Amino acid sequence: MPSSPIYLCSICNVSSGSCNEDCKFCTQSIKHNADIERYSYKEIPVILEEAKLQRNRGATGFCLVTSGKGLNNTKVNFICKAAKTIKKEIPDFNLIACNGTATLEQLKTLKQAGINSYNHNLETAEDYYDTICTSHSWQERFETCLAVNEAGLNLVSGGIFGLGESDAQRVSFINTLKRLNPKTVPLNFFHPNPALPLKAEPLHVDEALELIRWVRSELPNVKLMVAGGREITFKDRQNEIFTAGANAIVIGNYLTTKGEDPNKDKQMIESLGLRLAKNHSDS
Repeated sequence: MPSSPIYLCSICNVSSGSCNEDCKFCTQSIKHNADIERYSYKEIPVILEEAKLQRNRGATGFCLVTSGKGLNNTKVNFICKAAKTIKKEIPDFNLIACNGTATLEQLKTLKQAGINSYNHNLETAEDYYDTICTSHSWQERFETCLAVNEAGLNLVSGGIFGLGESDAQRVSFINTLKRLNPKTVPLNFFHPNPALPLKAEPLHVDEALELIRWVRSELPNVKLMVAGGREITFKDRQNEIFTAGANAIVIGNYLTTKGEDPNKDKQMIESLGLRLAKNHSDS
């Protein structure tokens, strides 16, 4: 069992389903025509109410996610406005932006507005990336992660297991993460959808748990977060992710899929004798 507290993070899907990229694993791409909710930008008061709700549920982090390849002036201005609004009401909330590829200057602007962390996942190994995405390069993702570190933001970077990658590619992926030194590593597990061109079954729970154990051994000091695909991969064995080394989870809904009832998650964690972090800096 982890000796540190368990951190709860929540996601706010600020803009949904308007991405022109062709990532084979993602329902946000308009190219796949998945049956999801699509909208441009949520109203700031709606985002603030979501933030308050998730903080009251025990979340220490709140991630503002936009669909699309990367940041532009419109997105930067919107995320900055949302961040300032939330920080004014909930100053101790760890705000995370997840808005795709970004320049150093854009990231510095987000930091000045109150963003604490930036999430940009490598997704998989460099030599496998063009198998799952052809509209932008892995290198662009890597360079954004470097810029996050340079901007002085906390880097949140991980990926997805179960995309058809080999064991060697999994090793390459984790070795690259080591070079980036992220503070938090989200582990997602592929969630199939009939609209997606990538056809793969969820990983067996035993394999998924072994992957968590392995990543924890390779990255002993990170917040290791089990994120998308948790419910369909681990089912009634979700409690075992903590024994395996995870010390963070996403509560509530994901971007386009439903998550577990947050109260049920909290009850599960407390039944294991684990304590919940009260804020992002708890240790």
